[in-house]
Amino acid sequence: MKIVIAGGSGNVGAILVRHFIAMEDEIVVFSRSKREIDGVRVVGWDGKNSGEWCSELDGTDVVVNLAGRSVNCRYSETNLKQMMDSRVESTQIISEAISNCKNSPKVWLQASTATIYSHRFEAPNDELTGILGGGELSAPYKWDASIGIAKAWENTFFEAKTPNTKKIAMRSAMTMSPDRGSVFDVLLGLAKRGLGGNLGNGKQYVSWIHEHDFARAVQFLIESEQLEGAINVCAPNPLPQTEFANTLRAAAGRGIGLPTPKWLVEIGCLLMKTESELVLKSRRVIPTRLLEAGFEFEFPNWESACKDLVARYSASTM
Repeated sequence: MKIVIAGGSGNVGAILVRHFIAMEDEIVVFSRSKREIDGVRVVGWDGKNSGEWCSELDGTDVVVNLAGRSVNCRYSETNLKQMMDSRVESTQIISEAISNCKNSPKVWLQASTATIYSHRFEAPNDELTGILGGGELSAPYKWDASIGIAKAWENTFFEAKTPNTKKIAMRSAMTMSPDRGSVFDVLLGLAKRGLGGNLGNGKQYVSWIHEHDFARAVQFLIESEQLEGAINVCAPNPLPQTEFANTLRAAAGRGIGLPTPKWLVEIGCLLMKTESELVLKSRRVIPTRLLEAGFEFEFPNWESACKDLVARYSASTM
């Protein structure tokens, strides 16, 4: 197959590139930086204007759009605007390019996020009965901004007129890989420094997915004839942050993890130039549609996933 990955130079893009290279697919990455990637043809684009890149979509099998400014930042007005614009504009321009194709892509996989769901503890959110977030009395007003971005992102995607292309919005949880700079790298580093304890009260749920299952789920979605629309791409067993942290410390061989009260989390996030929503919001999300379609997870539980990731991380540093 020919796979086009827009915004494919980041961590999640690297996971998919490795997977599709192993499948011996032809891979084209659209990138602003035009940085070379082994085994991949990189084509420049700016994520908002038509260009030579448009011709790559004609006759391709699959388009995966991962483009969007990182959410790992402070939620200033400037950053929020960049987060919104980079997602909506890239989706709009891909839609236009597909509509101009003589041979439209068969499948369009669009990045979305589990953040779109409500800050919730008492029940999990799935695609069928889950509650979309926004306006929760228990959530800070800043959290509404990221939910608004997620909703605008999906609305732009689903409003795109591409009748000959199957469309799937991947509401993904944190994708865990042992790559340097990944979210797992950050969390493991904190655990090793004795800082991997409770964040806030530790009751907030953490949704996650192992990189192998993420790549396998993407392949499953490409090949499925029945699945389209919004799909939760996450492991089936989210867990409270306290349990998540305890399991990570055990796998890393660290017995102690200092708890971090909410006020100190806020200070730490300010110093790290990130936002507390990323660690304090309860994301209790489950992949009902994937499971009902017959997808089987290699790493359904955090303990087995964590042991694998820590072992591979350690091996890569030897």
